[in-house]
Amino acid sequence: MARSSDNTASRPAFSAEGSWQGLKSVARASWWAAAGFAVRRVAGTDAAPPQDFTPTAERPPPGLLRRLWIEAFAKDAADVAKGLYPAMPDRAFVSASTPGGTADLIADARRVEARRRRRGGVEARQDAPDTAAYPVYYRQNFHYQSGGWFTVESARRYEAQVEALFAGAAGPMRRRALSLLARAWAQEDHRGRVLADLACGSGAFLDNLALTFPRARLCGVDLSGPYLQEARRRVPRADLICAQAERLPFATASLDAVTCVYLFHELPPRVRPRVAAEIARVLKPGGLLAFADSLQPVDEPRLMRSLEAFPAYFHEPFYASYGQTDLPALFAAAGLRLEASDRAFLTKALLLRKDG
Repeated sequence: MARSSDNTASRPAFSAEGSWQGLKSVARASWWAAAGFAVRRVAGTDAAPPQDFTPTAERPPPGLLRRLWIEAFAKDAADVAKGLYPAMPDRAFVSASTPGGTADLIADARRVEARRRRRGGVEARQDAPDTAAYPVYYRQNFHYQSGGWFTVESARRYEAQVEALFAGAAGPMRRRALSLLARAWAQEDHRGRVLADLACGSGAFLDNLALTFPRARLCGVDLSGPYLQEARRRVPRADLICAQAERLPFATASLDAVTCVYLFHELPPRVRPRVAAEIARVLKPGGLLAFADSLQPVDEPRLMRSLEAFPAYFHEPFYASYGQTDLPALFAAAGLRLEASDRAFLTKALLLRKDG
């Protein structure tokens, strides 16, 4: 509903500190970039591509990736300055920048690199609970990560690993989806709104949602028990539910918004339409989906070399098919209409509304 005069207090007052936030973010990102470089060097990651990777595209123009990386932080700082959301804490930095945290990143990077070299450890069945609740595709070690999605250790180090991989830009990238949702809800009263973060993982984006919409009811949905434990530590006020994205535990037309970050590129092609249909089912008429995932080749052809290299360096069996998926058409078939889009560095964001 439109915000009336007595609803002003229902929206947080964010100070216009975008410039200072931008400087702090870039400083932290520089640490992440250095940490990522050190981890790769110590782990022995080869500069040469994997033997089974034959690139088909030219290298990105010199300086392009750096310009896009900087732009991600500039967009994030601008949104803070506009009051769309507050300056976000980098909780992964706090833990990873300790001697113990850095040592753990390096130690596991060695294990990941060894697994990548032998193309082994692709399946995580030895770590997965023996239950039919986990689809076969979910039991894989995406990114060759130790323990797949099934160990406490994996849940605790995941955010730090992602930030090191993207030189500190993971938060600013995924907040493109937050930006789209915050703009759409800028004049709304958030009290009584119900928002679910699908595939919430260890809760980094759920934490951003909690700080941006403190009056809304938040739900986090994920299939990993250990990751949900970590999310509960980060966002204690959220309702956390262990469930498959294909079978959401919500009544039809019960949610005002759903967020979905970095899930669809890890879904098999046959599963993506089912998840899109489930999202549409649980949204109220007029409800919103704020979606973020990897850039696709159609978005930035100059990055084709980087995009096709990603699944070669990191186990991503469904990434190539994701890159060719017409996402607006996929969601339109489920009754979700594209309203807005944005992108930053290697991530694209979409805002879609349920018909009705």
